Amino acid sequence: MSAARQVDARLHVAGDARQQASAEAGAAADALQPAVCFGAVMHERHVQAHNRFVYPTAFLRLPLSRLATLRAPLLGIERASVFSFRNRDHGARDGSPLLPWIQALLRGQGLEEICDGEVVLQTMPRIFGFVFNPVSFWFCHDRAGALRVVLAEVSNTFGERHNYLVHHADLRPIVAGDELGASKCFHVSPFFPVRGEYRFRFEQRGAVHAVSIDLWDGGELQLSTRLSGRAQALDGGAMRKWLARQPFMTLGVVARIHWQALRLALRRVSFFRKPPPPIEETT
Repeated sequence: MSAARQVDARLHVAGDARQQASAEAGAAADALQPAVCFGAVMHERHVQAHNRFVYPTAFLRLPLSRLATLRAPLLGIERASVFSFRNRDHGARDGSPLLPWIQALLRGQGLEEICDGEVVLQTMPRIFGFVFNPVSFWFCHDRAGALRVVLAEVSNTFGERHNYLVHHADLRPIVAGDELGASKCFHVSPFFPVRGEYRFRFEQRGAVHAVSIDLWDGGELQLSTRLSGRAQALDGGAMRKWLARQPFMTLGVVARIHWQALRLALRRVSFFRKPPPPIEETT
């Protein structure tokens, strides 16, 4: 290859690298913006009685440092509206501000230094006053916008909740394709015992945000869950679209949980009684 062609090749590679870096920086910045995501949730049971279902869903992504100043038609922050977000549905569950709560939790785990950037809470709001979030995610970033720690806030239909805090052992940034584990210690479904390991994966591809959770037990995949949605700006147009598409979505979540449970019960899938919840609220 001639010297001129070698120079051209190096310039081409450098240009591609700059474009990729610019795209990644733009995606990271977009991930920190308030958004409404429209997508789907999938569950697939792999053992004893195969069962798979996919339902449409929607969720909010809320940067906690900007929570008090967020404004969008039909959405009330700490006030009644068609859609409403209440501090008491998360964190300490006492209505206190959420950012100090997650910061104190991170500090207690020695993670405050790497999580010195934005915290984005991904969750469903109340719709006409009702909400049930099977799982909400707190995405904790560093000052450069890299994802470092994720808190999965899990609730069951018995009114109990538990938090799984996941990060790399060496505290490096979490990127697409990384798998993070947490031992299962909280009862969610009566059709699975409280044992095994959750394996989490978090991805952002352009405007699409996705979370995958696999439950493994004894070296066998038990359950696969995937939640994904395409983000758009949190504004009146997005909230009106949500209202038109799924006006009773949060009620539907509870109804679908019980419908799927009935289907499994009729197929005589093994049933496990609910044990006491863990003493510690965060694993």
